[in-house]
Amino acid sequence: MNTLSKSLLALLFAAFVLFGCDGAEDSLVNSRLNDNPVPDISFDADPGSADFSLTVNIGNSLTAGFMDGALYDLGQQNSIGVLLNRQLQAVGAQEQFNQPDINSANGFNSGASNPGAGVILGRFKLDPTIPGPSPLSEGELIGPFEGDRSALHNFGVPGIQVGQLLTPNTGTPDAPGFNPFYARFASNPGTSTILGDVIAAQPTFFTLWIGNNDVLGYALSGATNPAVFTSVADFQERFGATVNTLMANTNAKGLVTDIPSILAIPLFRAVPYNAVELDQDTADQLNAAFAALNEFYALIAANPLVPFTEADRDQRSVSFQAGANPVLVQDPDLEDLTPILDLLESIDQISPEQRAAIQPYVQARQLTVNEQTGPELLLLSAATVLGTLADPNNPLSQIGVVVPLSAQFHLTAANIVEIETRRQTFNAIMEQTVGAANQTAGETRLAFYNTNAAGSSFVNLWGLDGSQPGIEIGPQRLMPDFSPAGVFSTDGVHPNSRGNALVVNDMIAVIEDAFGASIPRLSNTDILNLPSVQICAGDCVSDANAGRAADFNPSRLFMIQD
Repeated sequence: MNTLSKSLLALLFAAFVLFGCDGAEDSLVNSRLNDNPVPDISFDADPGSADFSLTVNIGNSLTAGFMDGALYDLGQQNSIGVLLNRQLQAVGAQEQFNQPDINSANGFNSGASNPGAGVILGRFKLDPTIPGPSPLSEGELIGPFEGDRSALHNFGVPGIQVGQLLTPNTGTPDAPGFNPFYARFASNPGTSTILGDVIAAQPTFFTLWIGNNDVLGYALSGATNPAVFTSVADFQERFGATVNTLMANTNAKGLVTDIPSILAIPLFRAVPYNAVELDQDTADQLNAAFAALNEFYALIAANPLVPFTEADRDQRSVSFQAGANPVLVQDPDLEDLTPILDLLESIDQISPEQRAAIQPYVQARQLTVNEQTGPELLLLSAATVLGTLADPNNPLSQIGVVVPLSAQFHLTAANIVEIETRRQTFNAIMEQTVGAANQTAGETRLAFYNTNAAGSSFVNLWGLDGSQPGIEIGPQRLMPDFSPAGVFSTDGVHPNSRGNALVVNDMIAVIEDAFGASIPRLSNTDILNLPSVQICAGDCVSDANAGRAADFNPSRLFMIQD
C-alpha cells in the first residue's frame, strides 16, 4: 500500500532536490563562468529624459526584499531597490541607497511563528529530507529602525494593499490595517503615511509596484476570505489617488509595474491536484468504501422530486484508480445537500446513521482539470495536512482521501476565474491610470512595466507563451520554483535574489524605452553570483522534529488583515 504522505514526498522531492546539495550547482556554474569569462564591454550610459539623482522605491514585500517567509538581512541586501540602484548609478543615481535595515540574520517568520506561545521562528530554508521548506528554529521579533528615517529610499512594506499607502492607520498600533513593517520606520507613527513619507523625500524618480496583495490575500485564503479581496471600485479609487498624489506633489518621473500572474507562483503549483498516489489494492478498497455514497447520489439524481441532476451526480461521485488521484475537497460553491438529507430523514428514506455517514460530503467532490483554466489548484500549505488523520484514533480518516480537505487549502476553477478576472481588471486600471497621467502631464512621466507582455521574465519563466518554463542565464537554466536552480524563495511567493535580478533587468528595459535612456543590465555573471536557495544544516525546525516541518498559514506571511 502506497501512502499519500510518501507520494507527496516523492512529488516534492522531484521538484526540490534533484538539483543537488547547497552550493554544488553554484560551484559548477562558477567554474564554467571562469572557463568562459564575460567580455569586458564598455557601456555608454545615458539617463535620457529622466533624472535618477534621487530614486526611491514604493511597494510591498516584493519591493522590500522580503523572501523565504521573512524580512532578513540577506534578502534586504538583494532587494529590487538595491539591485536597481546599483545599475542606475551609471546614469546618476545616488551612491548610497538607504533602506530601513531589519538587522536580523534570520528575520521573523510570521507564517510559522506563534509569539503568544513563545514560538519565534526564522526564515525558511529548504530541507531535502521533508522535502520542502522548513523555518529556522531561531527568529527575531520585528524591531524599530534605528537609522535616519528622513533619508530612506526604499519604502517597500510587506503585506500592504494599495489603500495602505494612503492612511496613517498603517503605522498606528491597534488600528485596522496596522502594519509593523511600516510602523518601524514611519516618520511619525500614527500620523504619517507611506506616501507622505515618499513625498517628503522629494524623489526625482520612483518605482511603484503595488496591488499584488489586493488579489493575493484572497487567493492565499483559498478564496474563503472576501474581506481581503479589494473591490474594483476601491482599487480604482485608491490606485488613482496614489498616482495623482505623486504626480501633483513631486516633479518625479517613474516606473509603474502591474500584477504578475500570481496563480503561477510555486505556492499554487508545488502540490498537484492529483496528489493522491495509490496502488490497485488501496484504490479497490476505497472504491468499495465509497460505493454507498455514489449509490446515494445516483438514487437522488433519479428522483424527479429532488433538485439533483445527473450532472450533479457525476460531479460529486468519488472514484479511485492505481496511480495519481485527485484530492477530495470541500467546495463551498456546491449546493449544500443538508436540506435534502433533512427531507429524506424526515420521511424515513434514510436512517440517522446513514444521514451521519453522508453529512461530511454534502459539499464534497474531487478536484478536476477544467477545459478553460486547467487543473484546479492546491496551496503549498495543503502538503502539511494531506494524508494526515482527521481523527487520530481512526486510521481511515485520511484528509484529502476519505475526509474532504477544507476549502482554505485549494482553489476551484470558479475561484481561479474570479481571481484572474480581478487581477486583469486591476492591471487594466493601472495601465489606464498611467496613460491618463501622461496625457495630463503632456509628456511621458510614467513608464509602465507590463509583466504579462510577451518577452517579460514572468512570461518566459512560467512558459505563459506556450514555451518551456525557465530562462537560460549563461550556462544555467533558471526555473520558476524554489529549488536550488529556482528564482523563487522558499515561501513559494517571493522571488529570491536571482529572481529580483531578472525583474530589475526587465524594469531597466522599460525605463530605457520610455525615457530614451541607456542603462547597464545585470550580467549573467551578476545574476548567477547572487545567492539562491539555502539548505537546512541542523538549524531548522524539521531538523529538531525528525523531518517534520512546522505547519504554517500562508496568509500570515504578509500581515494581511480583515
